[in-house]
Amino acid sequence: MSTLSADQIESLSEHLESAELQARAVHKITDDYPDLDFEDAYAIQWATRRRKEARGNRIIGLKMGLTSRAKMKQMDVEEPIYGFLADYFQEAEGAEVDTSKLIHPKVEAEIAFVTKAPLRGPGCHVGQVLAATDFLIPAVEIIDSRYENFRFDLPSVVADNASSSRFVTGGGMMSPRETDLRTVGVVLEKNGDPVEVGAGAAVINHPASSVALLANMLAQRDEEIPAGTLILSGGITAAVAVEAGDNVTMRAQGMGSVSMRFV
Repeated sequence: MSTLSADQIESLSEHLESAELQARAVHKITDDYPDLDFEDAYAIQWATRRRKEARGNRIIGLKMGLTSRAKMKQMDVEEPIYGFLADYFQEAEGAEVDTSKLIHPKVEAEIAFVTKAPLRGPGCHVGQVLAATDFLIPAVEIIDSRYENFRFDLPSVVADNASSSRFVTGGGMMSPRETDLRTVGVVLEKNGDPVEVGAGAAVINHPASSVALLANMLAQRDEEIPAGTLILSGGITAAVAVEAGDNVTMRAQGMGSVSMRFV
């Protein structure tokens, strides 16, 4: 049940988006709105999405957050969340990522899905996701909460577009029929040293389960995952803090690697 007025939703959306665009931290919004619930939080996120589209940004993808047990434990939460990816979030493979536009970035290793057919819930399952997937590619998501010290509760992070900020995809494309995604291993390296390792099963036991869950969550708003959508299925590893001068490479078994440098 929503506790906020339409004006409050727009105002909070503008507040959080300004923090993102100006790269400045703010205190979590539930400090001022303790009754803020999930419905309100997603309403704020969708208002921000509409604001970006009105400005001419394209929404090119979606992301799932807090999907791995490592991540849930790190953030002390029990269920995944989703957010959207705007066109300017995408950085090229090998890119120099400008940390002056970010607050306190962290990186995590993910497997990205690109769809060739729409996916709609409720009742979407792994088999439908695999059938609707055109290809898979390795990805590094650069998350960046707009909240001070990366501290927040679940409604606050949902309203903040699930800490979305930048992402890099690369490596080779793989067919979802070529491998068992549960056993695909990934290594996240920072400045040449492995800092996190994991396997696809860390994402709700199967990364495609995460995409199915996304379709089912979107169905609650009568939305679907369109064909041609890039979906970051969730961090396989815990998030690792980065700063200017760091080089990051993620290697995914059978899919090559993706690298970037922070400047």
